[in-house]
Formats: sequence, C-alpha cells, structure tokens
Amino acid sequence: MEAVDWENSSGGSSDTEAYLQDTKYEDDEELHFTSGFISKLQFRKDKSRAHWINEIGMAEVVENKGKLWRTMGVVRSGKIYYSIEETLFLMEIGALLLLDDNGTSLSLNDIYAKVSGGSWELFEVYRHLKSLGYIVGQHGIAWSIKDAKSNRPSVSLQCSPQSSEVVDLESEDESSIVGPFNNMHINEARPVFDVYLPNSKFRKSSPGDPSFVICLTRGDLPSIADIEVLERQCGAIPLRFCHVEYGRVSFFSFDEVELPILP
Repeated sequence: MEAVDWENSSGGSSDTEAYLQDTKYEDDEELHFTSGFISKLQFRKDKSRAHWINEIGMAEVVENKGKLWRTMGVVRSGKIYYSIEETLFLMEIGALLLLDDNGTSLSLNDIYAKVSGGSWELFEVYRHLKSLGYIVGQHGIAWSIKDAKSNRPSVSLQCSPQSSEVVDLESEDESSIVGPFNNMHINEARPVFDVYLPNSKFRKSSPGDPSFVICLTRGDLPSIADIEVLERQCGAIPLRFCHVEYGRVSFFSFDEVELPILP
C-alpha cells in the first residue's frame, strides 16, 4: 500500500500551481484558490447567483459571473446545477451568492447547517482537491447530457444523501443530476469523485476519462475483495482512496505485488 499525504505547504509552489500559472488564463480566478486551503470567507466584487433547491440538495445558477462554471457544476437543459460541495466551496471563496425560495441571501452558516456527517467529509475532500487545482466532478454523474449520451450511463435524479425522495425537474434531461450515493456503499468504501488534471481546454460536453477516481473510506481499510469490486466498477480508471480524520485528509493507493515462489 502506498500512502500519500497531499497536505499543502506554506512555502514554495507545487507542480500543480506551476502548471496553472503556465496556462495563462485570461484572468486569475481559476488560480484564486490554488495557493492553499481556504481559511476564511473571501470577498469578490462580482459574484454568481444561485437558488438553493432543498428537494434535490443542489443550487441552480441564475446568473453567472466569471469562468469557474467551466469546470464546476453539471449542465441540464441549459442550466447549471452545483452540488452542495461545489456550492459551499464557491461561497467560501466569495464567488457565489446563494438565495432561498424567497430571494433572501443565505449565509455560510446556513449552508454549513445542511452539511453533516459523511457530507462534511465529502466537502473536506472536495475542498482539498480543488485547493490543489484539480478539476473535480461527482463520480458517475455526467457533466452534461451530451457527455452522458456519449460514454456514460444515465443516472436518475435523486436528492442529497439526507433524503431518498426522487424528484423530476422540468425534463428528462434534468433527471440525471445527483448521483445515488446511498446505493454506492461497498463495506464503507465508495467512489465519490472523478478527478481530472488541470486543463484550460476542459469541456463538459467531452471531458474524457478522469485521471483517477477518489474512493472515500471509513473505519477499516477496504478488503481485497472490496477493492476488486471497486476496480470493476470503475473500469480502467486508477483508484485513489482517501480518509478524513479530525479535518486531515489523507490519500493512499494499493499496488498489486507478486510474492516470489519459494523453491
């Protein structure tokens, strides 16, 4: 087993940061969150606006500002929807104004209250990966309908992990937004995120295969049988396992080793 701690350091630049600096985006907002973990609320002059939809546990974007949407959120019928992890991350970096059904602005504490237990662990993993500059998508959830039709199985629309209610939005296209997380548990190890290397040419309509799939673990390490099931589920995509404890996110992987045959 190979253990890797991807904790950010305060000095120097990571390979990811250097790569992002070389891509020369038209503005610096894609680089805004790559220099370290988000420690407090940040403020921006221009923010995107979104409505929180309790039934599905996601935010529907009503006004886009900037370019972060190019690598965040899923597209259905011309609308962008952010998962709770994406919503909270964007609020923490000051890039999103979240509204309720009455048009009242929701605070960070309001959205924090919606994240609990396993959902908070997912957010910590998501925030960690985004702070390193990766492009992160929900595992098994197509970025767009074109992406779904090209190479991904369709996934029915379900709400957040706190509820099992199935919701039908305006069309069949919008019925594949949120993944069925409750059905993905395999002995406390489950694939949660598809992770892509930083790429200024990333397109939701044709994202290609992820560089690796993140599997969240709790308690004991997954057994060999569990890993084999996950590998079959994810095909040829490499797996990386992560564990969250006391706010610290650790990543590790398993290598197949052949023991020598004794004479």
